Amino acid sequence: MKSIDPRIARLLTLGRNALAAPPGRGRRAVALAMGFCCHLVFAAAIASMVYGMFFGLTMARGAVSHPWSLLTNLLLLIQFPLLHSLLLTRGGLKALAYLVPGPYGRPLGTTTYAIVASVQLLLAFWLWTPSGVVWWRAEGTALIVCSTAYGAAWAVLGKAILDAGADVQSGALGWLSLLADKAPVFPGLPTLGLFKIVRQPIYLAFAATLWTVPVWTPDQFALAVAWSLYCVAAPVLKERRFLNQYGRDFEQYRERVPYMVPGLGRSRTARASKE
Repeated sequence: MKSIDPRIARLLTLGRNALAAPPGRGRRAVALAMGFCCHLVFAAAIASMVYGMFFGLTMARGAVSHPWSLLTNLLLLIQFPLLHSLLLTRGGLKALAYLVPGPYGRPLGTTTYAIVASVQLLLAFWLWTPSGVVWWRAEGTALIVCSTAYGAAWAVLGKAILDAGADVQSGALGWLSLLADKAPVFPGLPTLGLFKIVRQPIYLAFAATLWTVPVWTPDQFALAVAWSLYCVAAPVLKERRFLNQYGRDFEQYRERVPYMVPGLGRSRTARASKE
């Protein structure tokens, strides 16, 4: 009998543990409330990003007058990558634990992190003040091609999130673990699925969503450039954490799998072994 994919098995285990949650009205109430809030704002953030970028940020609701709109847009542009990375440091993780009062702050870390990140995206895509300038708008065949590429980029991003551990990426790990009254257990080094091709498929797919839109404006261009630079630079810090956490296992994985572009970035050892 074929074994269940470990990525799916992990989600099933979390679900079974949550359904068999032991008594504890207060704990379960906090877990369910945080879970509901997390996935509601997570879904809203993804929908806002998909919709907002599809129209080149022309549909955003910000209404700050020029030239102050340039400053507010810049702040909205940089707040996501800066805080997103800062919260993954030791100090940031400790700060996340204090956002939930009482003893549940630490186990709810992934859930709180997902909520904060989702709120950041909502701020960026709803409070952005559009420039009113449209450089190019796809029509006809070009619209079909761009829309298909855009949808494919989002599909690949979804697959990469599943391969990395959907429970962690979506924030479900925290509240499901708390509901089951168990300490959160993080997945090991991701090496399955898209992680066999590149080490950073989430960042690669995220960058692809920025550049496959059917409407190009100065706003979308600024967003694509800034957040693409973040997608290239941020995983360097992530890989430092992985090296400290997984040691030689990560070194071997890094030797055989390129950073972000398939076929590029392999170590000399890995290339020599193939020759």
